[in-house]
Amino acid sequence: MKINANPAHGFATPFRKLLFKKCVALLIMITLGSMASTIQAQSKAKYSKAELSDAALIKSLPGFKNGYATVNGIKLHYVTGGQGQPLVLLPGWPQTWWSFHKIMPQLAAKYKVIVVDIRGMGRSDRPAGGYDKKNMAKDISELIHALGYQKAYIAGHDIGAQVAFAVAANYPEVTAKVILMDVPHPDDTFAATLMLPALGTPTDKLDENHPFLWWFAFNQMKGMPEKLLTGRVRIVQDAVFKYLLYNEQALSELDREVYAAAYDSPGGIRAGNAWYQAFPQDIADYKTYSKVTMPVLGIGGPGYNWLNYVLPNKATDVKVVKVEGSGHFVAEEKPKATADFIIDFLK
Repeated sequence: MKINANPAHGFATPFRKLLFKKCVALLIMITLGSMASTIQAQSKAKYSKAELSDAALIKSLPGFKNGYATVNGIKLHYVTGGQGQPLVLLPGWPQTWWSFHKIMPQLAAKYKVIVVDIRGMGRSDRPAGGYDKKNMAKDISELIHALGYQKAYIAGHDIGAQVAFAVAANYPEVTAKVILMDVPHPDDTFAATLMLPALGTPTDKLDENHPFLWWFAFNQMKGMPEKLLTGRVRIVQDAVFKYLLYNEQALSELDREVYAAAYDSPGGIRAGNAWYQAFPQDIADYKTYSKVTMPVLGIGGPGYNWLNYVLPNKATDVKVVKVEGSGHFVAEEKPKATADFIIDFLK
């Protein structure tokens, strides 16, 4: 039997109307069934709040423990382990101390490793202000002293790298050597970040020659990201990870859930964005800094050329190395190579 489905004729007969309704009902049932299967599969992949806690995560790192210290008017959470000269590790957006978990054991065999959730991150306080990197450097300088040290090696990734450089520039007396992973301190190159992608980009993967750092602008918005993303922060995080990772398998589902849990609240989103909203002040502060004189190592994935271009302008003793086959998240994508570079530089 042939049914005329011409929209001009409509579904004129009762039979056609009934058939149409049954088809629609069937499609809805199939769609709902597919959605239910997807939701069920996703729920099985989720981790409980307890499984994502620092207390649970630390159990996978024998010899490490959680700690807290009140410095510069706020409480900072840190994880520490190992013995020897202190090595402070500072993570970046959108991650936490956990981003260094793959390299912490190797580094702890030679150094006293202190991994800090910087101001606004993880279990550290999220004050209303103070997210300029100069003030965050004061947080770290006071933490070093609070832990009983006069001087430390300072290493950071992403936003943490910016804070690490600010420590070196503002508190050289506490900085033995400094390591920046894939990102420099904000300077005029940040102010020149393109608002529009180059013709033919962006793809879903970073083009090192034509980067489109769209989250730099998005994170400048005050109030809106919290309203849009609370309860669904993984939408942005997964997009950023896909764009910046060379090997997407380097971040497990557990890793991604740890980072989502750390930011998936109005306060978590606001504090993370505050690091970006401070960039104009950071750029102004950077222009006042003299060249740092302690040894500086840049460890670059896609940021290798950026570090090579920027670091000689503000440091007298610079070395930049390339982590081959890695995206932005070098400590997770190439942990052994990253740790080897750090150890070789520090010794």
